[in-house]
Amino acid sequence: MTVQVEVWPVAADEHGIWLLSGQDAWRPATPVPGDSEPHAEVELALTTRGVCLEALRVVHSTSWRTDGPGVMLTYMALVTTRGLVRDGWPEALPLSARVADAVGKPPTNAAVEAPAPRYIDVLMHGLRHLRFLVEHDATASAAMGESWHRHLAEFEPALAGMYSEAHQN
Repeated sequence: MTVQVEVWPVAADEHGIWLLSGQDAWRPATPVPGDSEPHAEVELALTTRGVCLEALRVVHSTSWRTDGPGVMLTYMALVTTRGLVRDGWPEALPLSARVADAVGKPPTNAAVEAPAPRYIDVLMHGLRHLRFLVEHDATASAAMGESWHRHLAEFEPALAGMYSEAHQN
């Protein structure tokens, strides 16, 4: 089984939080090489898509899951932009807690089965995880700054509510 990474690059401006990559995460085509490490591959994925490493506020792994022949490590990358996000990233899409409400809950699974989250579930979990860091990780919280704190306030740092309905066989 290989190790792979995915990066959800997000930025914030006065209007809210934006997914810089548009509709999906950035996933390198190849697994993490044996002589590398996941964080280095995340940085490579970001720089090859135009993100300057100096523009990063926080890079944080928020989850993992099996995905095909590998283990997928999920990272959130908070990117600083100048002015409005869409001025520099026209394909960026807005994100809010209302997105989770609009798409509904993820599919359930039996208690002994591995969950099969949709990509939107992974992204929403990542944003909730960032909200958790605001209160429980002083270094990440300080790096985010007040704008991120304000926008992340609408995200409840919870996973249990995503799976509140019983699985039906």
